[in-house]
Amino acid sequence: MQLPNLAYRYYERRLAKSLPADKLPHHIGVMVDGNRRWAKLAGTPTMAGHQAGADKILEFLDWCEDLNIQMVTLYMLSTDNLNREASELRDLLEVIGSTLDRLGETNRVKVQQVGAKDLLPEDLAQKLAALETITANRDGVHVNVAIGYGGRREILDAFKALLCDAAKDGRTLEELASSLSTDDIESALYTKGQPDPDLVIRTSGEQRLSGFLTWQSAYSEFYFCEALWPDFRRVDFLRALRDFADRQRRFGT
Repeated sequence: MQLPNLAYRYYERRLAKSLPADKLPHHIGVMVDGNRRWAKLAGTPTMAGHQAGADKILEFLDWCEDLNIQMVTLYMLSTDNLNREASELRDLLEVIGSTLDRLGETNRVKVQQVGAKDLLPEDLAQKLAALETITANRDGVHVNVAIGYGGRREILDAFKALLCDAAKDGRTLEELASSLSTDDIESALYTKGQPDPDLVIRTSGEQRLSGFLTWQSAYSEFYFCEALWPDFRRVDFLRALRDFADRQRRFGT
C-alpha cells in the first residue's frame, strides 16, 4: 500500500511544480456535482453525500489557497434545487448552513453570496448576510457561494434593476434601450465588479452548464471531470489546471 501512495504523491508534486504560475486561472467556477450519486453508490443516505461534498469544498479551497487562486465561485444550490423533495431540501440546507459556518471559522476566505436572496429561507439569508459582513475585509480566496442561483434568474434580475433605475431617473424605455450596453448589464449582475471566470470545472461526467454563470462564462474554458465531487482529488484539480494552461485562449475570435 505504501508504494502506490508514495508514487501518487510523487506524481502529484511533479504535476504541481510543472504548472506555470503565469498561466493559472484567476477565477474558477466549480459545479460541485455528484453528491447524490456518490451517496447512492456508497449505500448511504443522500445527506451523507451532501456532507461529503461539503467537506470536499473546504479541502478544495485549501488547494486554491496553496496555488494562489484568487477567486472561486461554487455552484452549491440552484433555483431548480429549491424544488426538491422537502426532506432532502431540508437536509441540504442544513449542510449548506453548517458549511457556511465552517467557512466563517477559517478566517482565511472572503465570502459573497451570488443568487436570489428572496428565494432562500430567512435564517439562511440572514446567515449569508452576516457572513458577508464578517469576512468582507479578509485576505485570501474570494469565495462566491452560488446559493439560490440560476443564470436566467440572474439576467432577469439585472434587467429588472436597470428598468427600475431608469424609472427613478425619469428615463423612458426608449431612452434606456438606446443607451443600454453590455457594461450596463454586467454592472447589474450578482457578480458585478468581478472578473469573469477563466475556467469552469464540472465534476460527475456531466457536460452541460445547467444555468451556471450563463452570462459570465461566455469566454470561459471548460473542464469536465468524471469523478463525482466527493471523490474529486487534488491531482484531478491539478490536471484541470494543466489542461487550462496548455490551451490557447481566443475569447471568441
